[in-house]
Amino acid sequence: MSLSKEKKREIVKRFETHAGDTGSAEVQIALLTERIETLSSHFEKHKKDNHSRLGLLKMVGKRRRLLNYLKEHKASSYRQVIKELGLRR
Repeated sequence: MSLSKEKKREIVKRFETHAGDTGSAEVQIALLTERIETLSSHFEKHKKDNHSRLGLLKMVGKRRRLLNYLKEHKASSYRQVIKELGLRR
């Protein structure tokens, strides 16, 4: 259920703040969002997969914390990430 190397590279390239950036909050949020969407579609077929559901909840919490950090420290970047990923808030 992990992302392919090509998909991950594409997401990093799209959200990086400088060349070679893989750890910024923007990139982490984008990668988590992609994994969350993948797992959400997984649960449509496997409704009783509670172990993966716990991982999903942890990812959602981590993304929320990263979004809060971005909102406090880089408001313009926060608005751009929210808009590009189509997240509510």
